[in-house]
Amino acid sequence: MHRRRVHFAAAASHRFPRQFPKSFSLRRKIPWWYQTLDPGSEFVALWNRVFLVSCLIALFIDPLYFFVPLVGGPACIEINYRFGAIITFLRTVADLFYLMHMVLKFRTAFVAPNSRVFGRGDLVMDAREIAIRYLRTDFVIDLAATLPLPQIFIWFIIPAIQNPQAVRANHTVSLIVLIQYFPRFFLIFPLHGRIVKTTGVIAKTAWTGAAYNLILCTLASHVIGSVWYLWSIQRLSSCWRIECQKEMNKARPPHCQQHFFDCTTIDDPQRKLWLNSTLVLAKCDAFKDDDHLQFGIFASAFTNEVASADFIEKYFYCLWWGLRNLSSYGQSLMTTTLSGENLFSIFICIAGLIFFSHFIGNMQTYLQSSTVRLEEWRIKRRDTEEWMRHRQLPPELQERVRRFVQYKWIATRGVDEETILKSLPLDLRRQIQRHLCLALVRRVPFFAQMDHQLLDAICERLVSSLHTKDTFIVREGDPVSEMLFIIRGEVESSTTDGGRVGFFNSITLGAGDFCGEELLTWALVPTSSLNLPSSTRTVKTLTELEAFALRAEDLKFVSTQFKRLHSKKLQHAFRYYSHQWRTWGACYIQVAWRRFKKRKMVMELARYEDAYMNGADQDSKYGQENSDGDEELSQLTDDATGTQHLGATILASKFAANTKRGANQKVPILDPQEMKMPKLFKPDEPDFSADLGDS
Repeated sequence: MHRRRVHFAAAASHRFPRQFPKSFSLRRKIPWWYQTLDPGSEFVALWNRVFLVSCLIALFIDPLYFFVPLVGGPACIEINYRFGAIITFLRTVADLFYLMHMVLKFRTAFVAPNSRVFGRGDLVMDAREIAIRYLRTDFVIDLAATLPLPQIFIWFIIPAIQNPQAVRANHTVSLIVLIQYFPRFFLIFPLHGRIVKTTGVIAKTAWTGAAYNLILCTLASHVIGSVWYLWSIQRLSSCWRIECQKEMNKARPPHCQQHFFDCTTIDDPQRKLWLNSTLVLAKCDAFKDDDHLQFGIFASAFTNEVASADFIEKYFYCLWWGLRNLSSYGQSLMTTTLSGENLFSIFICIAGLIFFSHFIGNMQTYLQSSTVRLEEWRIKRRDTEEWMRHRQLPPELQERVRRFVQYKWIATRGVDEETILKSLPLDLRRQIQRHLCLALVRRVPFFAQMDHQLLDAICERLVSSLHTKDTFIVREGDPVSEMLFIIRGEVESSTTDGGRVGFFNSITLGAGDFCGEELLTWALVPTSSLNLPSSTRTVKTLTELEAFALRAEDLKFVSTQFKRLHSKKLQHAFRYYSHQWRTWGACYIQVAWRRFKKRKMVMELARYEDAYMNGADQDSKYGQENSDGDEELSQLTDDATGTQHLGATILASKFAANTKRGANQKVPILDPQEMKMPKLFKPDEPDFSADLGDS
């Protein structure tokens, strides 16, 4: 039994070597021509745009076949084979794009109809099902648009015909081109729909969309002018043949022959004899058709010698004719009673109405889309002006409001960035905020100490903030609702320490600085109240200011979610870069220095008093020694001298004792040059009881 299993496994591995590879390295990469394409992929979207451009070029090339015939002489029509060869080559190149498009549609997946209940649906990747669906839907139209019918007729059929006439051959080619033009034209509509479905728009910018619609209008004029020129040649040829048929019934030679109207017979002697005696040219003269009963709308092709002109002059005249009549809806056309000519004029009128209504509507939409925000800003500015006049605001306030509206328009161009970001997924929004804010946040020295995760959380919650010149962002004593990180501009941050007389401190903050650090202190306190902290400084803009704002609730969320914000390293960085702490430190150093100077002065005075007292004691001892040598003198002066020295000694000892007691107790000595120092309070410091160590 075991041997049978081994034998079967070996046979299976030998029979199906590609289905059971031993490792991923043995799997062969599928060639690109066997891969199934996703209809929403970038390659398919790019190919659809390229194929749309190639379709427009093909629609432009095909009507150029109508310019191949021209009037080459009196009563003869010739074929411009050189121009025809160029058009045939360009047509062949355009056909290759149609062929490539058919190949790609055999390899492009489609969404199963029964899976479109929710979302995109499921893609059908099976090649057989894709081919069957394509053969049942769009294959016939794509094949009719791709077949090189004009090339086959010109290269194979016409050379096989014995003595083909130029007029008949050209009419056949023109008829084939005209018939094949319809599937090529209708092929644009589903292609246009797929592009809009995949990318959302056919043109990425307003001016591109306007140019696209202008190209479509020009293409319609090109087709109308080309058909008009071909029909003009056909009308002239038809007139010649009718008059020739009338002359053939006459018995007088030379008789008119149909092949005389081919310019290849222009040197035929019989044709020259017939040309000298015929009335065909006189009866088919457009200059004599004053009532437009013979040539109708095609008379200008011969009166202006368009039929015999060079290609450049001929083409631009026909393009102008088509554009003029499309834009005027064919109102200036003078038709005959022929039904074909009247139907052509009706088609021009309807086509002009449809094309120009579509063109004008789309052009207006595209052009308005480029100025819609400007118009919204103008309306908002007008409403603001009316509101200020209605409320009778002072001129100073009106000017400040105008400056803010103007500055906000220059900075944002009317785009609400916050609304756009909120509509995006969380990860994408985080990446965008990181790209916009990370470099600016890192310019703040305090945040440069943080790790990437904490910076991402802060960047995610930053919002743009704009302020004009001379705007008070926050006043001293007001609640602080946000921290500002300055991007551009300058602000003045000042304080009076609660409104004390004689105290004022002011600093200037620029790009990279921040204000509102009281909010960070409040957020770091684990048991902080719902009341926002009061501002200890007044912040006023000196120039136009662009900044990112971190709101109180967002900062509180970050501080509670990320305990690393409580580290000692960030605490020291906060104290070092906080302007509030810097002001307190500077004032503390000044007070300490002044106290040191006073204490030094007291010590100097005490030293002087000690030296004075020592000198007084030595004088007293010297007087006692001298009094022993002169008893008589001491007896005479005993009462007076003893009384004076005893009083001076008592007073000096009391003064010295008081001086030493003042030095020991650090009692300040009044100095007329010194003012009384204000009592400075240390800024509120957060409770770092949740400290997790130095990060």
